[in-house]
Amino acid sequence: MKKEPVFTGVCTAIVTPFEPDGAIAYDVFGRLIEEQIACGVDAICVCGTTGESATMSIREHHDAVAFCVAQVNHRVKVIAGAGSNDTAAALYLSQQAQDAGADALLHVTPYYNKTTQAGLIRHYEFLTQRVSLPILLYNVPSRTGLSFTAETYRVLSQNPGINGVKEASGNFSLAAQTRHLCGEDLFLWSGNDDQVVSLMALGAKGVISVASNLIPREMGRISHLCLEGRFAEAAQLQLRYLELINALFLEVNPIPIKAALEMAGYPVGPLRLPLCPISEAHRRELREAMERAGVLPALTPSPAQSSRIMT
Repeated sequence: MKKEPVFTGVCTAIVTPFEPDGAIAYDVFGRLIEEQIACGVDAICVCGTTGESATMSIREHHDAVAFCVAQVNHRVKVIAGAGSNDTAAALYLSQQAQDAGADALLHVTPYYNKTTQAGLIRHYEFLTQRVSLPILLYNVPSRTGLSFTAETYRVLSQNPGINGVKEASGNFSLAAQTRHLCGEDLFLWSGNDDQVVSLMALGAKGVISVASNLIPREMGRISHLCLEGRFAEAAQLQLRYLELINALFLEVNPIPIKAALEMAGYPVGPLRLPLCPISEAHRRELREAMERAGVLPALTPSPAQSSRIMT
């Protein structure tokens, strides 16, 4: 059976808002989801890295996925982060997300203990034999210390349960070789906001984005211009927001994006340790980038700015 991509365009790797006491702020979470849908995103990824899933309990993880699925109510795709360095734990999270009604799963490569390429294949084959949702692989060796090879992608591309990969290695040679070996048997999405146009020029289907928490319309526009083959326009738009995108990674994600959202009027609350608030120097740099990009609300917001401010 021919594979179809889980989504095309922009998927927001949504932050998880917290109360001052650290509990998930579901009222704010619901408003964030509504804002994303109103701004035209194609999918939402819940409980990913940006959502601080590594600090969530199993119960919180399940409840956050179930809440997101219910709030979205089939208006866009919901991709649930379910990865772990323990295959049994990854299976449990996957089954919970499937039962909650998610549309797909995002599975990072096993971190810390890592594995061989043969172990990677066996890990994902184990999961696909036990859940029916399509799985998106997640390659982010800067966090995991482990990367897929193009040949491993080729093997996994023949598995009907593997839909594609969020490629965040920054390795364009790997992406090109993967496209050469796998074609439409393995869909590709950019996992880096500064590389959307480049990877889509190689055939990627869109982006799983951090920046779209703050600029969803703009990231959607970049990806959809690429889908229409209008790469010069997309590149121009991406370069316009490149300073802001870079500023959103002055410190480890999601520290800057949560600081940016707070500055833009979104009460997303604190980070969970070991993540800590952004430094004052980086806060100033981020604020200046937001001002130059025109996304920071003024004292009297313009109509364009007020669309990004929660009321």
